[in-house]
This record gives sequence, C-alpha cells and structure tokens, in this order.
Amino acid sequence: MRILLLGSGGREHAFAWKLSQSLLCEALFIAPGNPGTAIHGINVSIGLHDFDKLRDFVLEQEIDMVVCGPEEPLVNGLQDYFANTASLRAVLFVGPSQEGAKLEGSKAYAKAFMEEQGVPTAAYREFGIDQMEEGLRYLDTCELPVVLKADGLAAGKGVLILDSIREAKAEFRAMLDGKFGQASETVVIEEFLSGIEFSVFVWTDGKDYKILPVAKDYKRIGEGDTGLNTGGMGSISHPPFVDEVMMKKVETRIVQPTIEGLQERGIDYRGIIFIGLISVDEEPFVIEYNCRMGDPETQSVLPRLKSDLVALCRATANGTLAEMDIEIDNRAAATVIVVAGGYPEAYEKGHPISGLEEVTGSLLFHAGTKATDAGVVTNGGRVLAVTSLSDNFRDALELSLENAAKIRFKDAYFRRDIGLIVVTT
Repeated sequence: MRILLLGSGGREHAFAWKLSQSLLCEALFIAPGNPGTAIHGINVSIGLHDFDKLRDFVLEQEIDMVVCGPEEPLVNGLQDYFANTASLRAVLFVGPSQEGAKLEGSKAYAKAFMEEQGVPTAAYREFGIDQMEEGLRYLDTCELPVVLKADGLAAGKGVLILDSIREAKAEFRAMLDGKFGQASETVVIEEFLSGIEFSVFVWTDGKDYKILPVAKDYKRIGEGDTGLNTGGMGSISHPPFVDEVMMKKVETRIVQPTIEGLQERGIDYRGIIFIGLISVDEEPFVIEYNCRMGDPETQSVLPRLKSDLVALCRATANGTLAEMDIEIDNRAAATVIVVAGGYPEAYEKGHPISGLEEVTGSLLFHAGTKATDAGVVTNGGRVLAVTSLSDNFRDALELSLENAAKIRFKDAYFRRDIGLIVVTT
C-alpha cells in the first residue's frame, strides 16, 4: 500500500516507525513530517489545513490510505472532504467524520453524548456567552475545587482547576469574553474528580473495536508531579494499577456504550477513540474523549504492538476489524520526553542537538526538531522522546533515563520520576 501519514510530532514519528515495518507498506509519505519521520519515509511540505493540496498529492502519488495523526484536521472535516470528493472515495481514511470528531472538538457535545449513553463522567453544566449571569450563579452552588473547560480546541490550555469561587468566577468571565477565542464561546463547568488518571485507546471500524495497550502519561513539568501542566513529560505502559477487573469495567461501562452511541446516531467513525479516564475509588470515570492517539502515550503504546500496524489501519478503514487479531508485547514500556528550557512557557528554538547517535538500546522519536544544513536543531517545546522496553519496568525507565542524558542541547531538561510516583488529582 502507498500511505500518506498526516502530522509532524512525536506521535507521528512513532506511527511512521511502525508503519514502515510492514510488508504491506510499499511507500510512506508524511505531511509535513519531521527529521525523525524522514528516516522511515518521504516528508512532503503540505499544510494540514490545505485540503485541496492534500487531494492533489493523494491523486498524483496514487495513495491507497491516509492516516491522520492530529485532531485538528478531523475536527475541521478532512474525512468528510475525502468522503465527499468523488476522486478520493476509493482512498481508505483512518480517522472519524467531523461529527465523530466532535467528541474531542466540543466538550459540551461529548458530555451530552456520555450522559445520553449512561457513560460514567463528572457532573456538569454548560453555559454560552448569553448565559454568563446564570453561570455565575451556578458557580455559587459548586463544591471546590471546580473545573472550567473551554468547549472547543484550545491547544491543550482550555482546562482550568480552580480552588476558590471568586477565582472561578473571574476565569469564567474571561473565558466567555474570549480568553481562548472561539473555543470558549461555550464553557463547561464540571465537578472535580479525585483519583488516578490513565488512557485507553480504542480502534473501531464503526461496528467492531479493538483495545490497544493501556498507558498513563505525566503532565506536570516538575519532578514529584509539580509545576505547570505540559503536553506530556513522559508515559508508561502498562500502568500497574489498571488490572483486569478495572479493564472489564472500562469495556462494559464505557467502551461498549460509546461504540453503541456512535452506531445509534449513524456517525461515520473509522479511527481511534482515545478515552481519558480517572479511577475514583477503583471505579472508572471518563474525563474526556479524543479522536486520535495521545502524545506521549503513543510512544509507549506502539512499541508494545506486535501486530502489523498497516493491517490494523486498513481493517479499521475498510470495516474488517473483527477479522484482526491483536498481539501485544508483554514487556513494560517507559517513555521520557526531553524538553526545551523554559517549556511549557517561553522557550528558544534553533539550538543544535548532539548525542543522538549515542542513544543505544532505546527508541528515539523526534517531536520538536528541524533539519538544517548544520544538523538537527530544536524546533519546539517537547523536542525528543526516548522509549525503552524491558520485562522490568524500572529497568525500562533506567535505560530511557540513561539515553535521555546523552541528548545534549542548550537547557535540555527531562523528568527522572516518570512512572515512579502515584499521581492523584
């Protein structure tokens, strides 16, 4: 198969690495890709918002299948564009329709969906710009802490946890007044749940589903899980607190009702449902849905997938997922993210990176990097991911840490306690 993979982050490098291993992969293109994806295929300079250029490339290169890594093109209707363009209808597409992607693109939509399907989640109310006073009164009835969520995509910054009603009211006003642009034209006020978070990845062809390895990521910048939230400082798979009993609850109470809800609504969903969960007194609740794989969880999950990823993608897109057998590596995976100094706030780009060739025994995934005539330089906050596998989780982490220390650029930083602490919220 001739495959076009969309995206440019660490998640997409992990996808490119795994897709390129398949005997079914005749050619792999990545738009726009990064220096890491270029190791496994051909990067093409096409923006993910330029649907017409993507169409032209797919037709010119006789692409058989498109795999969409990030959420934004899906929320903007890329799958629908392919489905509604006559010349593209024969191209397999891994990713949901725009209606399906609303599970991530609209917090209010997702909460209503969960409520209708009986999926366990935190209690909530939603308020639009013309309901500001009603929302302020509602906040007076809320227990602390309280959670405010921008309804739309806000680059990972649209969720606030507030410890005072006064502060919550100020932030609520600011959000409805445009703090996150159009994303916060509607705000969800949600009950705070305290527990341990984890991530479940469901692949579905709209009828059947397969569950990939479970993961847990670590968001805080500082060791001991302190400081500001980030896009993710590392991940582990399989988190030891998620046992068979918990997964049975997740499957029967959450996964199955979610798939049934999509079917009942006639939603075209052939792709990934990333379910962000929290275990509260050993009972699972959904925090959020995403319409793609997570980052950095993908860098821990895909190395544990022994099955052919191209075959999995093809079965997901063409409706034959029931015929797939998923084989999982029983070893533990530990991923450590090396970030730029100052991240997640202001950070510099363009610093030379050295030591990449010194990494041995681990997988190295590029995220915020750029190729220049002088070599690879930093080009983002989360720069590189180091993933190791071992029968013993601590051995996997130790190897990832050892190799992360070999990567050198100005003010490089990484956490050393990924997976070693129990994080509760």
